[in-house]
Amino acid sequence: MDLAGKTLFITGASRGIGLAIATRAARDGANVVVAAKTTETNPKLPGTIYSAAEAIEAAGGKALPLQCDIRDEASVQAAVAQAAERFGGIDILVNNASAISLTPTPATPMKRFDLMFGVNVRGTYLCTQACLAHLAASAKAGRNPHVLNMSPPLSMREHWFAPHAAYTMAKYGMSMCTLGHAGEFRPLGIAVNSLWPRTAIKTAALQMIPGVDLEACRTPEILADAAYLILTSDAKTTSGNFFIDDVLLAEHGVTDLERYSVKPGTTRFVPDFFVD
Repeated sequence: MDLAGKTLFITGASRGIGLAIATRAARDGANVVVAAKTTETNPKLPGTIYSAAEAIEAAGGKALPLQCDIRDEASVQAAVAQAAERFGGIDILVNNASAISLTPTPATPMKRFDLMFGVNVRGTYLCTQACLAHLAASAKAGRNPHVLNMSPPLSMREHWFAPHAAYTMAKYGMSMCTLGHAGEFRPLGIAVNSLWPRTAIKTAALQMIPGVDLEACRTPEILADAAYLILTSDAKTTSGNFFIDDVLLAEHGVTDLERYSVKPGTTRFVPDFFVD
């Protein structure tokens, strides 16, 4: 099973992990909807929906760049409608867009709190709701529909909350969508899973966090390859999982992860959050 002819709606796909997942799917000849906000180049955050579309088509796929604010219901509904009209439906939703602030309570203004909950929790829920009818139609047509949330395994341990309660709650909100929607949509034949990295991933967003050794990270391609394994699995039997990238790859015989190292030969990586 591959992704040839499948239509993926990927949020935050203008750069980083979302773009890596998009280009991996494009290698099969997939259709990719780039649903993101960036339309003009920013020197601090390279990549726009248009540059992402060029990369997707260069990789062998078809792209539809759509400016979309996933916090806005009308914006999401319009993007989903345009995607379905262009490609005849939607088979896969990847909720990748995310907002981060690793700050304690006194240093987290409510505007930042609202941004994280608006993007991470509400955005994930809204995009899933907006795509649901198309995913259900995909299931009826035997096209193996998936929802993939880029969110961590749920772990109710104090040390994941104490340093940055707002961010943790926002990311866990995405994972709670996975838990609930996997059960809700299983009778429809729609898979819902989460994927999370064991190590920090070098992205433009990570570069804006002070003190992170970027050379001790892995590249977004490790998540792209792991996501591909999930999205090509049987939706009827692979749902409700919280996958960790290296564990999933190992289960498929990929144990040499050197290709994903930012700096070749690295043996000690910056750990990501939420992996016990």
